[in-house]
Amino acid sequence: MSAVTLRDVTFTYPGATAPTLRHVNLDVAEGEFLAVMGANGCGKSTLCKTMNGLIPQFIVGDLEGEITVAGVDVSGAQIGELAQHIGYVYQDFENQIVRPTVIDEASFSCLNFAYDDYAERGMRALELCGLADRAESYIWQLSGGQKHLLALAGAIALEPDVIVLDEPVAQLDPYHADQTYRVLRELNERYGKTIIVIEHHTDFIAEYCTTAALMVDGGIAWKLPAHEALRRIDDLAASDVHPPQIALAARELVRAGALPEDTVLPTTVDEGATAFWGVPFVPRVREHAPASTAEPAVSFRGVDVSYRSVKGAPRQVFHGLDLDIHRGEKVALVGANGAGKSTLMKLMCGLIKPQAGEVLLEGVRTRDIGPDELSDKISLVYQNPEQMFIKDSIRADVEFAMRARGVEDAAERAAALLERFRLTEFAERDGRLLSGGQMRRASLAVGIALDPPILLLDEPTANLDIGTRQEITKLVSDLRGVTDTVIIATHDMQLVCQFAERVIVLTGGEVIGDAAPDEVFMDEDVVERSGIRPPEIFQMGRALDCRAACYTLDEFLVCFPAWEAVQGEKDVGEVMCA
Repeated sequence: MSAVTLRDVTFTYPGATAPTLRHVNLDVAEGEFLAVMGANGCGKSTLCKTMNGLIPQFIVGDLEGEITVAGVDVSGAQIGELAQHIGYVYQDFENQIVRPTVIDEASFSCLNFAYDDYAERGMRALELCGLADRAESYIWQLSGGQKHLLALAGAIALEPDVIVLDEPVAQLDPYHADQTYRVLRELNERYGKTIIVIEHHTDFIAEYCTTAALMVDGGIAWKLPAHEALRRIDDLAASDVHPPQIALAARELVRAGALPEDTVLPTTVDEGATAFWGVPFVPRVREHAPASTAEPAVSFRGVDVSYRSVKGAPRQVFHGLDLDIHRGEKVALVGANGAGKSTLMKLMCGLIKPQAGEVLLEGVRTRDIGPDELSDKISLVYQNPEQMFIKDSIRADVEFAMRARGVEDAAERAAALLERFRLTEFAERDGRLLSGGQMRRASLAVGIALDPPILLLDEPTANLDIGTRQEITKLVSDLRGVTDTVIIATHDMQLVCQFAERVIVLTGGEVIGDAAPDEVFMDEDVVERSGIRPPEIFQMGRALDCRAACYTLDEFLVCFPAWEAVQGEKDVGEVMCA
């Protein structure tokens, strides 16, 4: 029996020249765990909003076709009625949290429906999501991952048959991303809930989903069992959904004759270990750059930081922190949500002051540096790029700091930056109205407008699809030579591998790892304590040989002598890399 059925559904936004959804036909069975994949703008979020009645009851437009959820005809049902059958967690999940405490939020929908047992329903939802011990906490006391689970708890408190999540791990660290998916798996397998996720991360799809559908130009191109879907490498790549690195590697080895023609492409590390077993694999030795001997660009000396609490003791973030970041280093700060990464960056640029100890920029205490001088030395690009825009055009935003400093050639320098970041055609548009990738590029242009010696990037690839993430990763890597010292805080381990020379791992405000990426990812204690998730191809290499340290598909493939032997003069870069 179908939990969700769409028949010939077409939807057009007001003023649009073409439909966003085009004759969509889709059946989602009861108890199915479906991933909806596709490029940005293909209609994934629009599709899901038709299921719970937001389209067209709140988001107007021309909707045609038939939609049924849990046997209810969506066209004739009110939002409140549908909410009891289908729960929805938005990509910007914090915007759907409206109550002051955790238990208030979890039980809020049930209270609105006047259920006598609204508090008990809220607690059951919190228990399912692993938040029962935080029931009396205030929302602001939660980490980002906990807030996401709370949004999920609020959606499932009404005990809907279907649960929809838009990009459930886009803003989460690897630990909380896994935790979210484990909760979804329990809801699916133990409680029989139908789960629909919009997802770009094929490793999560392979591990947790039962089926996957690909959307192309507003329609459903196909819907298949998850592992079969992930083997459709060409279809996925054409839609900016990066296929599993392990499947790509296997296809190259088949082409090289190292694997049989009839090899079923593996999509997980376990499947890869079986498929690659017996094929000679020789790890390459990686040369590490020596530890920097340059002068410190940023120093922390005995730093204490805590945040006030409305109730209870202040929350301690750092205690006695000692750390040096040297001039010219490319550093990645990694760790779970709430580990202290953003706080560390705010300390560097003077947005917060330590309760004890000192933060020094090039040997000078930040307490003794005025705001204007600080902004000449260090620039922070926020996680939410729209916070970087204060004017009504990108050009004006890029020029703003330069004009405030009296830079004579501000217009010419701004034009050069707009061209560098491929923003010239958007120069007169408001930055807040650009796409996610365009906003990221624009925020980088604003951040380096004054050529700061130290550049801080907070989650530069968050909330982006795979194709746009790769574009921003390349831009970040290209900043070498533009600014002396670059420090990024990120959950994106592929970005870490492609960018960082040094990785600082934070857990609970403590530095538990500080080394080159190889050493960090090979330290099982650090990986387990911090909850970081090494890239899939790195895990695959380690499964074949514990000495392997492969960060890209190229680096993995060259460890197979049989593959390298047939390459000849072929450029390794021609292989589709993850």
